[in-house]
Amino acid sequence: MTLLLVSRCQSMVVAAFTPNEKHVMSATITRSNLDGTIAVLSLDMPDKGANILSSHVLNELEEHLDALENEDNLKGLIISSGKPGTFIAGADLREFVASLDADRADIVGLCRRGRLLFSRLHELPFVSVAVIDGICVGGGAELAIACDRRIVSQSSATQFGFPEVKLGLFPGWGGTVWTPRIVGLYNAVEMITGGESIDAGQAVQMGLATQSVPPEKLLDAAIRMIHQESESGSFLKDREQWSQPIEMSETELGFLGVTAAGFIEQKTKGHYPAPLAALEVLLGGAALDPQAAGELESEEMANLFGSPVNRALLNVFFLTDRNKKQIGAHQNPAAIEAVGVIGAGVMGQGIASANIRRKIPTLLSDTATEALRNGIQSVLEQASYNRSLKGPDVEQTIALAPFLSPALQTSEMEHCDLVIEAAVERAEVKKIIFSDLEKVVSPNAVLATNTSTIPIDELASSLSHPERFLGIHFFNPVRKMPLVEIIRGTKTSDEAVATAFDYAKKIKKSPILVRSGPGFLVNRLLLPYMSEAVELLLEGVEPRTVDRVATRFGMPMGPLQLYDVVGLDVAAYAGKTMVAAYPDRVLKSPLVEELVADGRLGQKTGQGFYHYQNKKRRAETDAALNPFIAKHKKEDRDLAAEEIQDRLLLPMLLEATRVLDEQIVENARDVDLGLILGIGFPPFRGGLLFWADTLGAGSLLKKLERYQGLGARYQPTPRLVHLAETGNKFYD
Repeated sequence: MTLLLVSRCQSMVVAAFTPNEKHVMSATITRSNLDGTIAVLSLDMPDKGANILSSHVLNELEEHLDALENEDNLKGLIISSGKPGTFIAGADLREFVASLDADRADIVGLCRRGRLLFSRLHELPFVSVAVIDGICVGGGAELAIACDRRIVSQSSATQFGFPEVKLGLFPGWGGTVWTPRIVGLYNAVEMITGGESIDAGQAVQMGLATQSVPPEKLLDAAIRMIHQESESGSFLKDREQWSQPIEMSETELGFLGVTAAGFIEQKTKGHYPAPLAALEVLLGGAALDPQAAGELESEEMANLFGSPVNRALLNVFFLTDRNKKQIGAHQNPAAIEAVGVIGAGVMGQGIASANIRRKIPTLLSDTATEALRNGIQSVLEQASYNRSLKGPDVEQTIALAPFLSPALQTSEMEHCDLVIEAAVERAEVKKIIFSDLEKVVSPNAVLATNTSTIPIDELASSLSHPERFLGIHFFNPVRKMPLVEIIRGTKTSDEAVATAFDYAKKIKKSPILVRSGPGFLVNRLLLPYMSEAVELLLEGVEPRTVDRVATRFGMPMGPLQLYDVVGLDVAAYAGKTMVAAYPDRVLKSPLVEELVADGRLGQKTGQGFYHYQNKKRRAETDAALNPFIAKHKKEDRDLAAEEIQDRLLLPMLLEATRVLDEQIVENARDVDLGLILGIGFPPFRGGLLFWADTLGAGSLLKKLERYQGLGARYQPTPRLVHLAETGNKFYD
């Protein structure tokens, strides 16, 4: 999921600054007057790229409102941002974390204070107007919704929304009170429980904004509106209407509750409590006056604030925010003006599509003419895909087509600054490709492989300039998967790493720096999880049972269905690499090899651990799998769900401790972000190692005791033992 901001409660969670502290900090809000009758409060936080709602900023707002209430000559108030492209984009997370363990009464009081502060905007004796250019979410959206009117810019960057549910919360400064009264309960339920933002056009259509204008016209439009409202007084009529309970029959309210709850349950699988809690607050508050609805909001917010899910999702926010600031190496990246992609298969198509979507000139190469022709067409379709159309946008296809060119010869890559190989997963094939490329490209070009398992040093062994070679490992499907592993070989230069990082971010991916080794990071941790699932089958556990335990834990799909999606042949090849590297703890699976030999490769052949021979190609239990299992079955055991979960996750966790010891990645945060973005490890758990910290190293060692007879893969590692002895955590 995308995590843009935190709730406004986060900026209210530290006690107000003392008077001396206020004088130390620079002002964010400045007051100016237009014609002596219109006040303008402009937010421009010093030394920040975006405005955030800290306690200090809220104290400033309170002081300005105190002054405004005592002025009799004003016709209106305009609230704006001094930062083009951003209204308010978040809150002070340090303040939020400081109060995660606050008492319930304190949390209720903090939310109440923020709500009452914002509500003063529509209690002023004149109209208040928020002019919004760019990002307006979370606390910024609640500040804007507390104004009488909102005008939005027509910029494509303009977004209005309440993403709090993505942090395990809901709007807590009056957002659940005023939003349904302004845009209607149905719209409010969709916005607040879904957590997605709307654009300027949608805001106007919904009635959330009065009008949209070009960014440079915002102030003029607000001035005209204030004069009109001052004459008509229509804002006062709206205030009177909004001060009442929402008119809706019990039947209509009940229908909305049932349908929305069902949709939320389907989406969240019961793992994320905030959307349902927000729904209950919205429905319960609809029948109350705003004051009572606000108290309900504050009380229910206290149930979520500091909860395990809230803490876990906040950790995910920190992981992604940290990743945005990482540069990979302290070197200036080389400019990437053109990219070459070798291999027009599924991965090559996805990589090329990601490039041209960001308007990077891209050359797609393949030795097979037909494959190249089909690949070019697929790249354009992917790059121009429009979610609302559920297909390619013709106009976008035409606009992006000039950025894509076909190539049948490696020599055509001579002008590329970066060439990414996405050919068949065979070391000998890749070595030939790079040997040819070295003779063609410029001395400054970076060469990269998309390999998922082959060590970088092995592929670089025959290169004359291994310092410019590294791995840029995308995940399938490239369009949907944000993670990219930047894999550094022994001789890879800092400049090549910095260039790869910069490139990945340019195409809107999340890069993680990984030191070369079998399986790198994600596949090295994923394969123990998947291979253990096969072992469970050989102990008598049904495939559906294994997968059901995994999905109930929160994984997007079970490990056996994942085999089918990835392809059993692909998984078997990766497994051989891991077995060769770690024969003492990685199991060789004759069952998977026999299924591959029989042509049961998964979804692509219609049969694997499940069969897909139905209209919707959904996984269904396949009795034809039973003879394969019976041939290798070790025993029949009745395993409880807890034991199945332990068997799946503990080998992955132990392998993660080894990854840290070998310095494959920098720290635990890279492990957790990699698994969240790479395999869909449940965000509400906060990450594999974050989840482990919630259990405690001592508890994990006790769990491992019962599995010692299964071999080295369950042997506690020195790092885990040390954490248990010292009481420390993976997150220091």
